[in-house]
Amino acid sequence: MDYRYLGKSALKVSPLCLGTMMFGGATDEAVAKRILDKARGQGINFLDTADLYNAGACEEVVGRCIAGNRHHWVVATKFGYNMSGEPNEGGQSRKWIFQDVEDSLRRLGTDFIDILYFHRSDPGAPFDEPLRAIRDLMAQGKMRYYGVSNFKGWRIAEVCKTADALGMDRPVCSQPLYNIVDRLSEVEQLPAAGNYGVGVVPYSPLARGVLSGKYDPGKDPPPDTRAGRGDVRIKQTEWREESLHIAQQIAARAKDKGISTVAFAIAWVLRNRFVSSAIVGPRTEEQWDAYLPALDAVLDADDEAFIDALVPPGHASTPGYTDPMYPIEGRALR
Repeated sequence: MDYRYLGKSALKVSPLCLGTMMFGGATDEAVAKRILDKARGQGINFLDTADLYNAGACEEVVGRCIAGNRHHWVVATKFGYNMSGEPNEGGQSRKWIFQDVEDSLRRLGTDFIDILYFHRSDPGAPFDEPLRAIRDLMAQGKMRYYGVSNFKGWRIAEVCKTADALGMDRPVCSQPLYNIVDRLSEVEQLPAAGNYGVGVVPYSPLARGVLSGKYDPGKDPPPDTRAGRGDVRIKQTEWREESLHIAQQIAARAKDKGISTVAFAIAWVLRNRFVSSAIVGPRTEEQWDAYLPALDAVLDADDEAFIDALVPPGHASTPGYTDPMYPIEGRALR
């Protein structure tokens, strides 16, 4: 396994990060255990979960499945989303971070979290309070590193500057959405992370399954797929006609190279030098098996030019597309 340093830290992670969002939900515990054990045997040492996933059941399943080999894994989880509707059970207050970390430690059945992410930014809150809380939790030995997820470039910079002012470590990683049909993070998020020594761990390199090539343009999605099950996020984001057509063109290109569409799409993300590791989230063991060939896939300058012709650098496949969960902030009306 070609382990990579995570940003400027001394922490080494596998280039594939096992995303566990489906565990404790669509993926039952027996299948989750098989996937985790197989991944460990293949040299994967990085996994991603969150307090939000399946209302905490994901962390519980992960904790039980890795209990016998906890120190092999770099375990990343997150805080920030409000699941209860109560005013202080979410966000980035010191009160919530302390409570949320204790809850995650209990569910994971561990004494420490390797990486704690801000799951998203709280636009109305300052960064110094959560960073002081994180610094104190690190001093208590309850966490080792921290990162940011879904942060715009300027917020990555602001967190790093605030950490410097507090005399504490900067975040070691940033987790943006990044794939062939959504290259918006190339504009500021990725170069900002690179400038500040923050490793990039993108999620959804397969565009929530669209880049697997399993969806046919103009046809209803198969019922056993995320789109077929009516998943809200894929309908908000990746379920776009332009992306479906592009996926078919990538499938043809990958076939000519003798690799799978899945391997091509993941390898394209990993080829970006800013990227330390890419999160791949299987629902089934078969899906996990399809991800590993990406580590051996070799893309070249012609492949880069091919993708650039389909989706220009810094753009999405659909002109004018913006993720509704992360709206443009630059027009604040008087």
